Parts: sequence; C-alpha cells; structure tokens
Amino acid sequence: MSEVTIKRALLSVSDKSGLVDLGKALAARGVELLSTGGTAKALRDAGLTVKDVSEHTGFPEMMDGRVKTLHPTIHGGLLAVRDNPEHAAAMAEHQIGAIDLVVVNLYPFEATVAKGAERDEVIENIDIGGPSMVRSAAKNHDYVTILTDAADYATFLGELEQTGGATTLAFRRKMAAKAYAATAAYDSAISQWFATVDQGEHFPPVLATAHTRVTTLRYGENPHQDAALYVPRNPAVTGLPQATQVQGKELSYNNYNDANAALELVAEFAGAKPTVVIVKHANPCGVATAETLLDAWKDALECDSVSAFGGIVATNVPLDGPTANAICEIFTEVVVAPGADDAAKEAFARKKNLRLLLIDSLPDANRKGLTTVPIAGGLLVQDRDAGKIEKADLKVVTKRAPTEQELEDALFAWTVAKHVKSNAIVYAKDGVTAGIGAGQMNRRDSSRIAAAKAKEAAETHGFAEARTVGSAVASDAFFPFADGLMAAVEAGATCVIQPGGSIRDEDVIKAADEAGLAMVFTGMRHFRH
Repeated sequence: MSEVTIKRALLSVSDKSGLVDLGKALAARGVELLSTGGTAKALRDAGLTVKDVSEHTGFPEMMDGRVKTLHPTIHGGLLAVRDNPEHAAAMAEHQIGAIDLVVVNLYPFEATVAKGAERDEVIENIDIGGPSMVRSAAKNHDYVTILTDAADYATFLGELEQTGGATTLAFRRKMAAKAYAATAAYDSAISQWFATVDQGEHFPPVLATAHTRVTTLRYGENPHQDAALYVPRNPAVTGLPQATQVQGKELSYNNYNDANAALELVAEFAGAKPTVVIVKHANPCGVATAETLLDAWKDALECDSVSAFGGIVATNVPLDGPTANAICEIFTEVVVAPGADDAAKEAFARKKNLRLLLIDSLPDANRKGLTTVPIAGGLLVQDRDAGKIEKADLKVVTKRAPTEQELEDALFAWTVAKHVKSNAIVYAKDGVTAGIGAGQMNRRDSSRIAAAKAKEAAETHGFAEARTVGSAVASDAFFPFADGLMAAVEAGATCVIQPGGSIRDEDVIKAADEAGLAMVFTGMRHFRH
C-alpha cells in the first residue's frame, strides 16, 4: 500500500510546539482527533473537537495517568495489518478502529535529570505509553504515520496537501526510522542514568549512547572519506558545535579536529592573562601568555612561524582589532575565541575564507567525562585526561631546586605538553613556548626537533640566542635514558619537569645534577596518542 489517507489521529505530546496548528490542519480535513491529558486540553482550548482516549477505549485512565493508552483498542488500531483478513476480522469482532496517524513526543526525561530532580521525579518521567505507541506505529508504517518531532509537522502537512489528505510510503518509512532512533536515544539516556547515576557504575556492562547529527561535512580527513558532525543529546559542555560562525567557508572534518585541539588547550588558561594558541594538525606549534593579546600572538607565532601558516588560532579572551589585523597577515584557516570586538570582526571580514568562530565561554579544562577510540572489533573507552598539577604537587629530585621563574615556566610547559602528541617535549621561557617536539618514536628525537625549531626561530626572527637557553623543558612521560635529558641540556634548558618513574631515574637525576639542572617530578604522565 503506497498512500494511506489520514482519517483518525492520536496526539499525545509533552512538547506542544506547533500542536495547535497541526490539530487545526487535521480538523480542517475532517480527521478525528484522539488525545489524552494536557494535549487534549490544549486542543480543546483552541476550539477543536477532541475525543478522549478513555472514551475511545471504554476504559478510564488510572494510576495517576500511568495507564491510559496501554490498551488493545489503541495498539490493535496501530498494529493491525489492514489487508490481512484475520486482522480485519479481529478488528471487527472487538470494535477496534484503525488509527492512521500517531503524534507523540516523550516525557522530558533528560531535561528532568539535567535540572537535578530527585530520584522519584526522574522515575516518573520515564515514559512507557509513549514509546509503546511510537514503536507500534513505526513497526506498522505500511499503514500508519508516526511523527515524533515537531520539526516534521510542516513536511507532513505538505504531504497531505500534495496527496489530498494521505501520506506516501516513502514518507512513512522515513518517519518510522526517525521514530526508532528517538526511542533508542530515549532508552539510552535512561539506561545511562540508571547505570552511572543511580547505580554508580563507572563503566556499565552496556555502553548505550545517543548522538544527534548536526551536519554532514564535505568529506573526512581525505576527499575519499565521507564525514558528519554529531553532538550528544543535551550536551553538558559547549564547544565548537555550539559556536557561532561569523564568517568563512564551511568547516571541514580537519578544521573541527584541529580547532578542537586549540580550544581544549586554550581552555587550560581560562582566567589567566591573554593567551594565544596556534595549532597545526592537532598539535600546538606556538603558545604564549602576555600582558596584551597582541604580544601573546607575536610570541606564539615566533615559536614556529613556518608551521603556523594555514593553522588554527584560539584565544582565551575576546579578540581585539590590533590582534585580528596581525593574525590576518598570515594565512589562517580558523580563529576561535570567546568573543570579538567590532574592529576585530571588521579586520577578519577582509579575509572572506577565514572561519571566525565565537563561543560563549571556554569549556572546563578539568571536566570529567569519557573519551572513545574505535579499534578493529571494538571500542576503547577511558576517562578524559583531566589531570592537573600544581606547584605543591611537584617533587624536587635534584641538588638544585628550581627558581620561582623556572617553576612558572615548567608548569606552563607541562600544561602545553599535555596537548602535544606523544612523545612530547616542550621548551618554555617567560610564558612562551620556545620549541615543541611532537609525535616522535623516541623522546630524544622529540627533544632534538624542539631544539632545532627553537634555533631556526632565533635565526628567522633575529633573536640573540634560541629561547631554549634558560628555559624549562617538559616531557609528557619519563626519560627512560639520560640521552633525552642531555639533548635538553645541549639546547640550554636549566629546568626539567617530568613524571619520573623510570627504573633509570637515578641515572637521569645524576645526569641532571652533573649538568647543574633543576628537575622536578610530577608523578603523573600525559601520553596523548
């Protein structure tokens, strides 16, 4: 059966957006309206004739409304295969009328949890009758139309207009697929609440999650890969998907990935002095904190101006005109910031392809959560790396203790190293990255690459010496041998911050003492694969 004329509709919605207009349009076509509770009241208040479900079933609502639509007259009217003689006979024998349209959205379970409701209220907002009707109607989509999203009302009414009061099979199939996605997402939210909140399970036996597609992207990491952007239902954290894109081309998969890396790092400096992060291929290539945003930009750029070309920029404070003009002097893909003044927007407007993303606030760098990585045959799940080290957590292991400035630089370098692909080495001096070595197969090579970048920067920008001289160097994991440490000594570093924990710690400490270095252990590592 292709087209099904809508003669009887059952409406029972929690979100009443667009309900009255939909009801009026149906009534104008002579459709009988069945409804319950607040939905029926809203339709009647609009002057529409509505038949109560209890009148239709001949059975009253009971148990505070928990039982009202769970009845053979309702589900028989939804599930009957209408061209099946046995089904038709059962409908006639039991006086079950066909229901052609179901309009249902579910109790606001997620919103109830989000507002911090008590357990009893949360339980009462687990919808039973709604999902049952949705699933019945969706299963029998050959004959029944199911609407679970008010955003689809206009399309549905367009169907009726084109067909003279009916829906097509293609439309019903599409709505059925959407309906099952809605109930699956609803059940996943309930199961996660029971597991993590009610039962306190960190990693439940079944990890049921639901995400909503925001948009499809032009392609993935490479043109032969398809891609899309999804967000969790009712996301607790704001980020790039919630940002306002002021200008520029559509963001690509790589833009999102790299811009998120920049945003996550700059969030570490929320509330600090103006800070600029420059990222390329998800790795920071320059980070600086200064008295002004413009100075921070200049210092960050000078760390590795070659890699910064075509990169991503993020700031921890709103953008101003002078900084925006300076950023526009090089090719930049994306700029992310918690606001921008008119002068900044005007400057960026001259670079029409540059994407400017403005967010309401920086995400919490120390928030809890889970991260996932798909592998062949499975999914790896772990806690988000929210580890943070303060001065009081540091253990001095060398004969020489670091100066206050060295400690500041060490913690700055450590914060940046947390966001650099392992093996990660970061040199920093006076709140500016001097050199960054990322993603090498051994720590010594990362040390040498970072030092080489610092030397190149000095030659490019006319520094008297590389900024690694007198710097602090951070290693995301312990130095397994003294060779990586000696590469830092050769670069001119005077302080080292590292997790410690190697069986050769004593050899590394001895080498540091012989070189006159100060070294502190964090007791925490930050692998980032």
